[in-house]
Amino acid sequence: MSLPPEQRAPAAPVPVYLAAGSNVEPEANLVRALAELRRLFPDLVTSRAYRNAAVGFEGADFINLVVRFTTRHSLAALLEQLHAVEALCGRERGAPKYEPRRMDLDVLLYGDLVGEFPGARLPRPDLMRRAFMLGPLAELAPAVVHPTLHATIGELWARFDQAAHPLTRVALPGTDARR
Repeated sequence: MSLPPEQRAPAAPVPVYLAAGSNVEPEANLVRALAELRRLFPDLVTSRAYRNAAVGFEGADFINLVVRFTTRHSLAALLEQLHAVEALCGRERGAPKYEPRRMDLDVLLYGDLVGEFPGARLPRPDLMRRAFMLGPLAELAPAVVHPTLHATIGELWARFDQAAHPLTRVALPGTDARR
């Protein structure tokens, strides 16, 4: 009997794109999370960081960015690692969805894996509605083809209503501000 896809370790390193965001001590929590993610995934590359309004609730602005790395971990094992990083920043599992976050790590793309899995739906369904996910992803991966929309991330970002969803760049230690 074979393992479900989310529990199978990939045969070759898989590119992962991950959104990271915080609106509770966001600079400190993002720096902490990036340091731990770099320890776990030494090939990690970041987008620039952006400030944007909270979505779904009234609250302090978020600072968000996207990271890219490769892994040989299964999706299930990766999600466990990401939950540990969130906990390192003080996030408690099971908190209401729309509330302030010390750290929120969301897998946007895990290679070309598509489907609903325990703890993740891939590609991330709200990717096409969230400028703070799609814009930074387009910085890192403009030529990557979205696995269900069959257009490049750069093309999808160019079609996105960027004026209606403004992002403000923020200097954040540990991000790739050279872009």
